[in-house]
Amino acid sequence: MYDCIIIGCGITGAAAAYRLARYRGRFAVLEKSNDVANATTKANSAIIHAGYDPAPGTQMARLNVEGNRQAAEICQKLNVPFRRTGSLVLAFSEEECRTLDELYRRGVENGVPDLALLSGAGARAVEPGLSDQVKAALYAPTAAVVNPWEYALAMAETAVKNGVELYLEHPVTAIRPVEGGYALTTPRGEFCARTVINAAGVHADQVESLIAPPGYRIHPVRGEYWLLDKSEGSRVRHVVFQCPNRQGKGVLVAPTVHGNLIVGPNAQPVEDREDVGCSAQGLAFVREKARKSVPGVRFGENIRNFAGLRATADTDDFLIGENPAAPGFFHLAGIKSPGLTAAPAIGLEAVRLLQEKGLALEEKADFDDTREHVVFRELSAEEKNRWIRRDPRYGRVICRCETVTEGEIVAAVHGVIPATTVNAVKRRCNAGMGRCQGGFCGPRVQAILARELGVDPTEVLMDGPGTQVLTGETKTGGGHNEV
Repeated sequence: MYDCIIIGCGITGAAAAYRLARYRGRFAVLEKSNDVANATTKANSAIIHAGYDPAPGTQMARLNVEGNRQAAEICQKLNVPFRRTGSLVLAFSEEECRTLDELYRRGVENGVPDLALLSGAGARAVEPGLSDQVKAALYAPTAAVVNPWEYALAMAETAVKNGVELYLEHPVTAIRPVEGGYALTTPRGEFCARTVINAAGVHADQVESLIAPPGYRIHPVRGEYWLLDKSEGSRVRHVVFQCPNRQGKGVLVAPTVHGNLIVGPNAQPVEDREDVGCSAQGLAFVREKARKSVPGVRFGENIRNFAGLRATADTDDFLIGENPAAPGFFHLAGIKSPGLTAAPAIGLEAVRLLQEKGLALEEKADFDDTREHVVFRELSAEEKNRWIRRDPRYGRVICRCETVTEGEIVAAVHGVIPATTVNAVKRRCNAGMGRCQGGFCGPRVQAILARELGVDPTEVLMDGPGTQVLTGETKTGGGHNEV
């Protein structure tokens, strides 16, 4: 009997686990994928929002601003890439200028610091690549960019290191009440807990319906993106938004923590909760809208298109609370943008809900809130030599685009939450994230995985089940072909 089980290990579930790991007790996370942060968390805009957009008085507004304040400290502690870039929201008409006034008012009421309204000329002075058609802009200096999947991974790793049990490939298929709590059925066994936190993202309402009517419905919205090469990474220095509308915050142009440029998303409602495909029409829409803000973006420098799903609910606020028909069953649902920003604050909210329910939580004296993560290319020459002397594999570059070494890949494979697929390695140390997108290093990463995991190369997956890279030998028998 666990004290609490968290369903889902995206950014929200990882943050809840990270906050709970500070306390004594038995805690577990059940994740349906074969890795953490493998859905919405890996496919979003990677923005830490300032907090001017949510309506004042909502949980979204409060947790956005609180999460923004907490992000920099957590990322510094856990060695996660984070950069305070600031953001600009652009207005192209008098009507949109009035929208900026409203966003400014909201931001002040929400407690967002140092907001400023700029003229079109003032906006171009701080961001020269903006369109001449920009009439005004809202400047928010506390906005930032982050590596979203490493943010989630770092919090999940810290939780596991401090005693939280993580079960990958454990989708919850049934939930039933038992004495003192709930029993959660997975294909790999049954788990019992006094309390449950539902952080299942786009599947949150489906998971909750296994025990009681959820009282809400998730409507997935797909967003498509362009990821451009580092040759475009300095196109803008700030996160550049357009005025928000009913479909979201609009198409943005932003630098990434890795030095690329990201452009997107659109907002396309979909029925299939696994539909992360891109369309020519959707990408063309994103390209057109982005050039309205920053005309000089060179989309010929594109290295990857991708799409992610937002867990949009039938409410304009986050859904955080207890299901009235299932005491002790809590949902963290409808966590759309700014969910990445709000995640650490949502994690604290989850702890508060458990405490109010009567779960005794005593803080640990030995909680370890640190994380070492070696990024070889960022080390000094002296530090590089020290790591190579310690392990010569750090002297062998596998991914040339991103200068990722064999030592970093091996460390990822044997990490706190081990990388077992090519894309899991990519998310942990950037191998395959460069201009060639794994064309050079992919086979080498696969060979390292097979060696370190002790499996046949045909068993190494690109990502999820069914994504084998190799299916068998095409040449057998050795030697030369006989004529």
